[in-house]
Amino acid sequence: MAMTDHVDLSTFMEGVKKRNPGQTEFIQAVQEVAQDIYEFIADKEEYHHYQILRRIAEPDRIISFRVCWEDDSHNIRVQRGWRVQNNNAIGPYKGGIRFHPSVTESVLKFLAFEQTFKNALTGLPMGGGKGGSNFNPKGKSDHEVMRFCQSFMTELYRHVGADVDVPAGDIGVGGREIGYMFGQYKRITNQFTGVLTGKGLEYGGSLIRTEATGYGAVYFLQSMLKTRGTDLEGKTAVISGSGNVATHAAEKVTQLGGKVLTLSDSEGFIHDPDGIDQEKIDWVKAHKTKRRGRISDYAREFNGATFHAGMTPWGVHCDVALPCATQNELLGMDARALIAGGCIAVAEGANMPTNLEGVHVFKEARILFAPGKAANAGGVAVSGLEMSQNSERRAWKEAELQQLLLDIMEGIHDRCVAYGRADDGYIDYVKGANIAGFKKVADAMLAFGVV
Repeated sequence: MAMTDHVDLSTFMEGVKKRNPGQTEFIQAVQEVAQDIYEFIADKEEYHHYQILRRIAEPDRIISFRVCWEDDSHNIRVQRGWRVQNNNAIGPYKGGIRFHPSVTESVLKFLAFEQTFKNALTGLPMGGGKGGSNFNPKGKSDHEVMRFCQSFMTELYRHVGADVDVPAGDIGVGGREIGYMFGQYKRITNQFTGVLTGKGLEYGGSLIRTEATGYGAVYFLQSMLKTRGTDLEGKTAVISGSGNVATHAAEKVTQLGGKVLTLSDSEGFIHDPDGIDQEKIDWVKAHKTKRRGRISDYAREFNGATFHAGMTPWGVHCDVALPCATQNELLGMDARALIAGGCIAVAEGANMPTNLEGVHVFKEARILFAPGKAANAGGVAVSGLEMSQNSERRAWKEAELQQLLLDIMEGIHDRCVAYGRADDGYIDYVKGANIAGFKKVADAMLAFGVV
């Protein structure tokens, strides 16, 4: 094999920026991975020669399409939809669909890129993809959401399939939306296959899928704490978000003896010094999913709780933190506030919720910090198990799935430790996750040749 001139990291990133102008979220995600990968592949000629990182950072394909639908007032509405199929070296493309006004091609490319490594870390045969639309389901009637989902799937169906690309839910896409999209796929294709995950139990869904991302993040957090000889018993936790991931993370922290102090939404956060116990968590779940209310109502419902409008919860003193809302919600100043408030561990329940400055602050302080591609992989892991159940036409018991989830998260933790432990014993989980995920995908790509 001929020797290849090695492009250094700064030159590589200049190329990424030139090819993806204005796509700040995607560039940030590639930068975060590349800085660790470049160190790992410095003496590995085959990865350079075959341009592996360059190829992973260029999606296999991006599908962009128009979605037309009619609202309840008979107005014709037009949104934009996407599916980013990033890499299928180790399995069918796998990753959620997001409906939110903030959705852009850059956001979906960053998510699909991250998903490639996250899925590799699970040990399951899944490639990386992501999709969505700038449609906002908030304030829409069930009929409006149904019409949008049906129109969205009418275009998407030709690009997905049980052995091609298996989408799931994400922000703005829950059981209701998955049901509408699956129904439309079945209607168009006349096939009943595992083309989507996160389905209802009545039509091929898996037990514990709803809980999996939040539970998995806490299992990973618990594994990190064990490396320091401690656990969650008696620890205080600050959590952002109040959706599926946040509420189930709060539930698992509570089950393991911790005390949850905060939850949030786009309008601000609530602080409950008495702790958000299971009864309060159940209230939040019902309030968000059934009444579709705001988290500020919590402070009116429960004595002693306060609502802080327009603020994030990172200034509240705590032992551990779980950012579970959205990307770039935890900035450098927030990271410093957490450390000043006694925080010893952070596990990302959302995708890239900590910006690059925040990540560097945590690493310099040498606290336990788990990136989303490792800590929030529980959701896609159980989605992968749902795919297996669909293929076998069977459903596993809850106890089996709970154990499989715990085993998968502990396995991800062990892979991160294997590639992230420094000579002085400090574990760089970001580096470990990036290298472990990259190596699995890269070695498969090497086996295929230049394709």
